[in-house]
Order: sequence, then structure tokens, then C-alpha cells
Amino acid sequence: MSEKKAQLSIDGIDEPIDLPVYEGSTGPDVVDVSSLVGHGVFTYDPGFMSTAACDSDITFIDGGKGILLYRGYPIEQLAEKSNFLEVCYLLLHGELPSATENQEFENRIRYHTMVDEHIHRFFRGFPSSAHPMAMLCAVVGGLSAFYHDTLDIDNPEQRIGAAHRIIAKLPTLAAMCYKHGVGQPFMYPQNDMDFSANFLHMMFGTPCEPAKVSPILAKAMDTIFLLHADHEQNASTSTVRLAGSTGANPYGCIASGIAALWGPAHGGANESVLKMLGEIGDESRIDEFILRAKNKDDPFRLMGFGHRVYKNFDPRAKVMREICDEVLEELGAHDDPLFRMARKLEKIALEDEYFIERKLYPNVDFYSGITLKAIGIPTNMFTVIFATGRTPGWIAHWNEMLSHPYRIGRPRQLYKGHTQRDYPA
Repeated sequence: MSEKKAQLSIDGIDEPIDLPVYEGSTGPDVVDVSSLVGHGVFTYDPGFMSTAACDSDITFIDGGKGILLYRGYPIEQLAEKSNFLEVCYLLLHGELPSATENQEFENRIRYHTMVDEHIHRFFRGFPSSAHPMAMLCAVVGGLSAFYHDTLDIDNPEQRIGAAHRIIAKLPTLAAMCYKHGVGQPFMYPQNDMDFSANFLHMMFGTPCEPAKVSPILAKAMDTIFLLHADHEQNASTSTVRLAGSTGANPYGCIASGIAALWGPAHGGANESVLKMLGEIGDESRIDEFILRAKNKDDPFRLMGFGHRVYKNFDPRAKVMREICDEVLEELGAHDDPLFRMARKLEKIALEDEYFIERKLYPNVDFYSGITLKAIGIPTNMFTVIFATGRTPGWIAHWNEMLSHPYRIGRPRQLYKGHTQRDYPA
């Protein structure tokens, strides 16, 4: 039991209410308000900005200090020394794999990369103009039709098996969403390629040519997946947990996370960066738009600068900046007008006192948007890439929740509608 306590005094209730205070391994203490319902009151916290809905061992963020830890490991160290599949294992199992465990895990993921041929026919029902996120949400939810009767979510081994399938099949389905939109044949996964190179092959390869993927671009793709693999209790992760608390099929839970991520306020930030650069249009107009960004009465905002969580700097941004430079160098794209414009915008933001004082530094979305654009991925696929990278975090949180006693999610409300009234005669 907690030794710390808080007291809440409420007009109309004679005695103060004692509330336990819990300490995590790091981060703020948490006041347990679950007993308040017995006193006839609820807490009110729109957006859950001050509410911990669960306890978790997976990811920790300190936005003030610019810290992001996966299972205790700084994101910068993982990006330098690890790869996406090793991070998937870490998020799922809590520890980095041994060499043998890592090889076995990679082999299991390779085994599950193909999708049922019926899924190919599923895509034919979508118009070629369908948004890739609409298709991804539908086909991931549709996987539950193929893995339902044999899945027992109370069985830990079957949960891990489902996690492997979902992680393995997401890049295949993501690439299929792209291929359907451009009218090209689907490319089957290649088991002799690593995870991210295989994804780029399925995206851009054709049956007419041998598989060939630049190691620099494959590394960039792997890093983008790794940096987005988890981000604590954000909107999409909380959606997956809430859906999972009902006992829903895990493929349906992940589809719900994809739907939440699709919202432009959540998963569309790097796409917004490219739209902003398109709005600016030319390097000569940057000063004009910088002045507009400083004008609080102007609706224009610089996208990709600052972060809702990170109040100092985004620890993923430095990593992504280096990757962005490597990709532009590999592709000889430094002189591209769009990327020159982005670089000038970055330089101003890093040197201008207005942005420095407000800590509006370029974030991971600024650099990832430029990088994805350089690789050749269209902007309507950016959030699909995000979803592919975030999948191991979603499934790790789903598995963590089901591994411990849990309750079905049931938020309360402050009702402000009509009181009881009679039906008119």
C-alpha cells in the first residue's frame, strides 16, 4: 500500500477524503481517485491531461528534459546501436534479445510476412482513389476474420503469436495500399531481405526488375520505424488499450489505433510539414512566412516546430536530422528547391531569438517528412508509415494490459443536458 496520502475536501461532504498517492520508478507521483465514485463525485479532466489511466513498464517520456526511454533505454542509444526488429522484441518482452533470441525472432517475423491471397481480392473492392489509411484500417480489421476462432487472448503464447503476425504483416499491407493506388501489381515479401529493405522492395519494386534497395534508404526507413515505435499513452495507444479492455480481437484493436492515428491532430504532422512547404512555395518567401508565424493574429503556423509533449527539444529530432542528411546525400537531392527551402527554414528557426525563446525547435516530424518525401513516398502514405512503425508499441501495450488484472475502460462525464422531463401529451 502507498504510504503517501492526499486529502480532498469538498463542500457538502463532512470529512476530508483520503486518497493514496503512488510513486512510479521515475516521473510524477499519481493520486488514486478511484474511490471518489463512492462519495458521489468524479474528477473532471478533458483530454486526460492530468490522468493516468493505467500503469505501464514500457515507455517513459520526460517532455521538459527531452527524454524518451523504451524499457529504460534512451532512444538515441537505440537508434545508434539497435534496429527496428530488435526494438520490437524489447517492447514486447522487456529486455533486449540475446543473439540467438534475436535470430529466432527475426525468423518468426519473416515466416509471417505474407498475407492470405483472399486479402489481395479484398483490395479490389476499393477505388484506386481510396486513401491509404482507409484501406489499411479496413484490411487490418479484416485480419480478424482469418485469425479469430483459433485465438485465445487469455493465452500468453497465443497473444505473442498474434503480436508476431501483426508486426510482420503491417509492412506488407502498407505496401499493398500504395500499390493499389498506383495500379501496380502487389509485390510478395522476400525472406532474404531485412525488415525495412523488404518494405521498400514491396513499395517500389516491380516484377520486371530484380530486387534492389539502397542500404542507406533501408537504414533510414528502419530508423523512422524505430523512432516511432512507441510514445507512451498517446491517443492511438490509449484507443488500443480501451478497445482491448473489452476483450476485442487484437486485429480489431490495432485497427482502432490506426483509425485514431489517422486524425490530423495525431498522425498527420509530417504530412503537414510538406503541405506547409508547398504553401510557402519558394525560398524567397520564407521571410514573409516567418513574420506570419510570429503574428499571433495570423492563422498560419510553422508545422514541424515545437512539440506538445517535448517542451525543450524532441530527442528523436537530432537522430532524424542525421538520417535526413544521409538520404539527401545518397539521392543527390540537396539542391532540390523543396529541400533547400526546408534547410533555410530550419536555419532560421535554430538562430532566431523568437523561436529559441519559445523552444520551437524542429521536431521529428519536420525531418521525417522531408526524408520520406526524398525517398519517394507520397504524402498520403506518411501516416501509413507511422502506423507501421507504431504497431509494436500498440501490440506491446495491448499484451501488457492483458497480462495483468484489468477493468473495461469506462470514462465518466459531466452531464449538462436536460434533467428528467415528461414526454409531451
